[in-house]
Amino acid sequence: MKDYEIYSNLKVPRGSKIISRLDGRNFHNLTKKLNLNKPYDDNFIESMVNISRDIFNEFSPLFIYTFSDELNVLLSEIPFSGRIEKLNSVFSSLASSSMLKNLIESFDINVDQNISFDSRIIPVSNDTDIVKYFKWRQDEAWRNYVNSYGYWTLKKDFSPEIATDKLKNLKSSGIHQMLFEKGINLNDLPTYQKRGIGLYKEKKESTVLNPKTGKKEGSHRNYVFIDRNLSIFDKKFFKKINIL
Repeated sequence: MKDYEIYSNLKVPRGSKIISRLDGRNFHNLTKKLNLNKPYDDNFIESMVNISRDIFNEFSPLFIYTFSDELNVLLSEIPFSGRIEKLNSVFSSLASSSMLKNLIESFDINVDQNISFDSRIIPVSNDTDIVKYFKWRQDEAWRNYVNSYGYWTLKKDFSPEIATDKLKNLKSSGIHQMLFEKGINLNDLPTYQKRGIGLYKEKKESTVLNPKTGKKEGSHRNYVFIDRNLSIFDKKFFKKINIL
């Protein structure tokens, strides 16, 4: 019967880093039930950050980038011998269980909906691929940011259907102008809403007592830094955080 598992040995290419992209499944209904603040809810955002922390604790990736209900996990040390079936199933199940735990803690309610993430594996063969991929996702975060503020602002005066139609007929500059006229300047809002949040390792200097010499000595240890003020992704950014 083992022969029926025809995809079990499908593996990522040797020598490549990989990105696991996780997307919340049917989260539109979930956000309705949770009655989240729109267009951005800080409790939900912190739940996504906590999922990222759990993934960091489990697999020690190079970098995690999250916005909306999406997580992008960059790995150089690839677990499960690179087996794609295993990677997809474990990462999606870890994200799902972590989300359920965090929602219950953050919103102090029982979540009566099944929560799941889908997962896909993207091999990246060089530094250029890494920069291009994350810039692509950050551009999507920006589009989501502009459209979300546009939609929820229009929805105050119009039905969901009319608000959606009006938004379709507006270019990005038109949405900016419409929001500005209503007292909302997109440039003044939090950076994490515009560009998402990144998690990566940084070295922290501390002073410890050497038990042999009795003297205080400097030491460094890695910790996970949560960057809520990301710059626009480029090669310089990823070199600065020692990814490239």
